[in-house]
Amino acid sequence: MDTRLLHTFTTLARTGSFTAAAAELHLAQSTVTVHIRALERELDARLFDRLPTGALLTETGRRLLERAEDVLAAVARLRAEGEGAAGSGGRVVVGTPESLCTTRLPGVVAALRTSHPEVDVQLHAGGTAQCVEGLRSGRLDVALLLEAETDFPEVTTEEIAREPIAFVCAPDHPLAGRADAPTWAELAAESVFLLEQGCSYSDELERRLLAVPDARPRLTRFGSVDAARSCVTAGLGLTLLPLTTVRDHLRDGRLVRLDGPPFADVPVRLARHRRRWTSPATRTFVQELVRHLPD
Repeated sequence: MDTRLLHTFTTLARTGSFTAAAAELHLAQSTVTVHIRALERELDARLFDRLPTGALLTETGRRLLERAEDVLAAVARLRAEGEGAAGSGGRVVVGTPESLCTTRLPGVVAALRTSHPEVDVQLHAGGTAQCVEGLRSGRLDVALLLEAETDFPEVTTEEIAREPIAFVCAPDHPLAGRADAPTWAELAAESVFLLEQGCSYSDELERRLLAVPDARPRLTRFGSVDAARSCVTAGLGLTLLPLTTVRDHLRDGRLVRLDGPPFADVPVRLARHRRRWTSPATRTFVQELVRHLPD
C-alpha cells in the first residue's frame, strides 16, 4: 500500500476539508481527491461522506484511522532508524507556552547546538489546547504544558520540573510595599491582567477572584506575557506570571512582588502522543531539557 495515501487520509480526517488538507500537504485539491478515491478502492470501503460543510469520516473511516496512524508511525520509525543509525540527528518540533519559549528553552537549544549540532529543534509557542492538538495531529513531536493536572486522550504527560509564579505590580501601585498581604477582597477590587483562557494559573486566579462575595474584578485577558507585563509595568493593575518572565523587571525595579495569597508552583509537564514512537533526536532533546529546567 502506498503510504502517501494513508498520509493524505489522516490529514483529511484531521482537517475535515479537502482544501485545508491540500494546503497542508502542498498538493492540488484534485490530487487529494485522487488519493482518497484510490485508497477507498484499495480498501473497498467508503472512508468519507462528502458534505457541503466538508469531509466527514464514515464509521469505517473512524475504525481505520487509528490503524493508519499506527502504520505511518511505524514507517517513520523505520525511516528514522535507517537514516539515524550512526547517531541521534534529526528534527524535533516542540510545542511550548510562550513563557517557557522565551525564558527556559533558548538555553536548551543553545546547549544542544554545542553538544549535539545534528539535532534541529523547532519551537512553536502555544497554549495547552494548541499543544495537545499538535501532538494528536502529528505536527509536534513533544510539548511542554504548564498544568497542575492533565487528562487528555491519546496524550501522556510526566512532570519534569516546577515553575514558580508570582503576583507583581508597579512600585507605585497602592498595594505595593505593604507590611500586610492584601486580602482576596482587596485583590478582587483591582484591575487584573491575565493570560488567555486555558492558562491554568490564570484560570485559577480568575476563579478565586470571582468567588469573592459581591466582587466585580476588572479582568483582562491577553495572549501574550509581554502584553500583560507591560500593562502592569505602566501601573494599570496586577498580574500573576511565572517568576522567570518578570525576574529582570523585579531586579531593575520596574515591578515589585506582592505578598499576596500563596499560589503553588506550576508543574512543567512533558507531553507526548501515546502511540507515537520517540525518535533518537527527540530523546536527546528531552535529556538536555531535563538537565536545564529547575528541580
